[in-house]
Amino acid sequence: MAILVLEDGRTFHGATYGAEGETYGEAVFNTGMTGYQETLTDPSYHRQVVVMTAPHIGNTGVNDDDPESRRIWVSGYVVRDPARRASNWRSRRSLDDELRAQGIVGISGIDTRALTRHLRERGAMRCGISTTETDPAALLARVLQQPEMKGADLAGEVTAMEAYVVPAVGEKRFTVAAVDLGIKGMTPALMAQRGIEVHVLPSTATIADVEAVQPDGVFLSNGPGDPATADVSTLKAVLERGIPYFGICFGNQLFGRALGFGTYKLTYGHRGINQPVMDRTTGKVEVTAHNHGFAVQWPDGVPLDDGVQTPYGTVTVSHVCLNDDVVEGLELRSAEGDLKAFSVQYHPEAAAGPHDAAYLFDRFCDLMVSTSSTSKEN
Repeated sequence: MAILVLEDGRTFHGATYGAEGETYGEAVFNTGMTGYQETLTDPSYHRQVVVMTAPHIGNTGVNDDDPESRRIWVSGYVVRDPARRASNWRSRRSLDDELRAQGIVGISGIDTRALTRHLRERGAMRCGISTTETDPAALLARVLQQPEMKGADLAGEVTAMEAYVVPAVGEKRFTVAAVDLGIKGMTPALMAQRGIEVHVLPSTATIADVEAVQPDGVFLSNGPGDPATADVSTLKAVLERGIPYFGICFGNQLFGRALGFGTYKLTYGHRGINQPVMDRTTGKVEVTAHNHGFAVQWPDGVPLDDGVQTPYGTVTVSHVCLNDDVVEGLELRSAEGDLKAFSVQYHPEAAAGPHDAAYLFDRFCDLMVSTSSTSKEN
């Protein structure tokens, strides 16, 4: 048996799923019906207990092809009805076995719908799961001693310790310095497919480290934690030098901060593979994959159609979430109107899907081409 206790005292009783023991983290819910293996191995979920809203989890087991990083990062896992048997031609082991092997404590057999509604009403909050503690009050006392996500500086805990290179597939067209704040493996893979040689750098990379790569562009990845804790000096130096920039998720939030905007914590965040976002530059609506609990704060009183002047150029909102109007993308343009840098809050690499936003990697390539052409003309 296992218990889950939220920091407001709400308690759920269920069965052990995965490893036995005790774990803590921020309770969040994910609305994706597929892609649980990619979710588990996404470093952006570091120090979070993930509640799956889809009732049946583990049906296709675990394979060796779909992990997005070197390990499972979630602190705990909550499901309603785990698969009794995995069935898929790529499956190598059950999800339960994988969770146990990596020491991930979980709970099953609880009313995940009630838990999700509670988090939607009260907001994401700290929680604990225990297979050893039977007294909810005792577990609650330990939950309340845990650090909150607001103010958490976590990128350094998930980043690569050393730089590495993902070679271009086919003919090399560009070199990109990608700062790993919690990067998913599909991101450099999709860039490589477009002829980009990707130099993945640790989160501590300085502008000197970036320039040593002699990049045609710079990329900042997704990642966990509070963007207000991160150092944006390297990104500011990139913008000052006019190097083409593309950021996603955490990289979008840091882009906003480098441009002078604030960030704030969402009540319960966006997590799933079914979030509608409008690209305001084309009017197209995309179904997108999300995993974020923080967002960029657009200045109060400034219409989204108006640009904001910064030391680097004019910033506009390029994408918005149609569920709640959260800023989902930014564009930086020169005085002549040329695109210099852009970012999106969601995940265009979209493992395990959807793939509506994959065009953003092509947009990054187009930006590097146009910047290179302008430099040659000058």
